[in-house]
Amino acid sequence: MIRWIIIAVLTAGIAGTAFWGYQEHQEKNAILIQAENSYQRAFHELTYRMDLLNDEIGTAVAMNSPTKLSPQLVDIWRLTSEALSDVGQLPLGLLPFNKTEEFLSDIGDFTYRTAVRDLENDPLTEEESKLLKELYQQSGEIKNELRQVQHVALENNLRWMDVQMALADEGEPADNTIIDGLKTVDKAAGEFSESNANSSITGVSTREHEYKYLNGEKIDEDEALKRARDIFAADKEENLTITRTGDGADIPMYSLSYRNEEKNGYMDMSVQGGYPLTVLVDRPIQEKKLSLHEGMEKAEEYINQFGFENMTVFQSSEYNNIGVYSFLYMEDDVRIYPDSMEVKVALDNGDIVGFTAQNYFMNHTDRGLEEPEISMEEAKAEVNPGVDIQEEFLSVIENDLGEEVLTYEFLGVLDNETYRIFINAMDGSEEKVEKLDGKEINYALDNAGVGSRLAMSGFNIDS
Repeated sequence: MIRWIIIAVLTAGIAGTAFWGYQEHQEKNAILIQAENSYQRAFHELTYRMDLLNDEIGTAVAMNSPTKLSPQLVDIWRLTSEALSDVGQLPLGLLPFNKTEEFLSDIGDFTYRTAVRDLENDPLTEEESKLLKELYQQSGEIKNELRQVQHVALENNLRWMDVQMALADEGEPADNTIIDGLKTVDKAAGEFSESNANSSITGVSTREHEYKYLNGEKIDEDEALKRARDIFAADKEENLTITRTGDGADIPMYSLSYRNEEKNGYMDMSVQGGYPLTVLVDRPIQEKKLSLHEGMEKAEEYINQFGFENMTVFQSSEYNNIGVYSFLYMEDDVRIYPDSMEVKVALDNGDIVGFTAQNYFMNHTDRGLEEPEISMEEAKAEVNPGVDIQEEFLSVIENDLGEEVLTYEFLGVLDNETYRIFINAMDGSEEKVEKLDGKEINYALDNAGVGSRLAMSGFNIDS
């Protein structure tokens, strides 16, 4: 009897120990997963912010107006502070990353000191302008190094917890892809620091307000379903779900969705007039068979069927075999940026996989445009003299206050980068400057011969 009691007690003890060990293991895994997620988030945010930082510095290089340059420098200072915070959250306590931190601090110090002074009476010196260009080139180099590390980490499913363990293991050489990549980043930042020892679619409406251009008869659910089937190219036997927005919505809308074995679709359609405001289609995109130009023709056909007139493509890009086309309304040869819409075309077969026209319906109206008070040549004189102007237009954009202003728009090149610059057509002030993406490195290619692809044409559409 005593024997069986002892066996029972031992069995219970073993079971209890096993349960305790299992709980400990689960808690340890949960902590490791949480730490891994935190490291992943910090690194990808750092990479993203370095992309933004490079673009913002490039925009500052092209600016010629002190009133615009000062807030631009403040934005750069803010981004460097956020990037430094991301660096501080990575498991780099045992890996020297101080050169990168020093580089970011130098950018922050320079932009802050410059932004807080009166640039109207004390503009950038020639040496400061040169330094700004160097910081732009240097931040681009570091951005590319970080994106290379990001690509390798994602491609090979590398974990940051392995980095932490490799750094903590003093007996083993730190042979780790992420560590090696970050050492390269820090080395590049150090070289830049030594060399300097002595030294967002512009104009598109962002306001939420009443829709100005919804007209026509109200449609019921049956008519909405019929139109949705046509737009989705859905078979009659496929079920679509439909709901109507409740009280508090900006406008009365139908939300429609459907799913089959190949694709999912979602759409917002206005009750007034039955206009599609947003359309999204999710399906696997196969090998590219259409050029970006052929995709543009498909996009133009698509918007024409809804009766949109005087729309012109002003920007195109290609991503994962999808062509993305931004359209503007033209009024008397003036480009109206607030009246914009976007179409996404699958370049494997020409299907429309995305459409949004909310900006158009919110802003389109009869404007009665005024005549410019300064000439095109007078506006050109306000552009940074280093910019080689390629194209010029009259355009209406929204300024920082959300007000529509008539501007002269210039597309130009500075140091092999393309910029879109808007000069107020009434008083000659610099309203906005946008740096356009040009060629983007394709990190999927091998390191020995890094190639590039055209990511965004800015103002040309290839054929």
